Amino acid sequence: MADCFSLQKVFETFKSSLTDNKEVYLKYYIAGWRELVSFMNSLGTVFSFISKDAVTKIQILENLVASENGSHYLTIQSMVKFELDNELVDLTKRATHPDSGCRTLLRLHRALLWLELFLERLRTSTEESKTSVMCSEAYNESLAQHHAWIIRKAAGMAFCALPGRDAFFEVMNAGSHQEVVNLLGEALPLISEVYQITQDLYAKNNLLELP
Repeated sequence: MADCFSLQKVFETFKSSLTDNKEVYLKYYIAGWRELVSFMNSLGTVFSFISKDAVTKIQILENLVASENGSHYLTIQSMVKFELDNELVDLTKRATHPDSGCRTLLRLHRALLWLELFLERLRTSTEESKTSVMCSEAYNESLAQHHAWIIRKAAGMAFCALPGRDAFFEVMNAGSHQEVVNLLGEALPLISEVYQITQDLYAKNNLLELP
């Protein structure tokens, strides 16, 4: 993982991930996620219950990209087609393909919505806004529905330990508060577009509830 988080790199990687015909390059999607993990890690151990799992998922996808079938993992779209055509996805229960690209990316996809919602709240926040509330609200609207009760409980406790709004702006490494807000305004629509393209693809292929 990168030692120093850069919001600019997040913007650049997600921008690079989109092809002219709105497919998503897996290589740059992974790179974007590496930056987001760096963001979470820069805030200490608060997000470790998510970032550690994300690192595992990133490694699985990188191994697939580097495998002998790597040419089929150029984009998320080509990955889905290849794995479905070759019955490499466990559609109803975990069996012979627990680490398929489709299942692995779905877990990152769900977490991406949480980060997008949280960062959007941060972008539009005021000095009085509490990061713990913003993060909890974003979590409850996204990841919480996919987590067991004990994980949701632990997440709620972890969010209470989040640093204040100023600390988040500082770790962005993008200049003044207004410069951070402006860059978030450029980066978040790209993240949202990548998320929605993936969401629509998974919905079309009935992959949104993979075990």
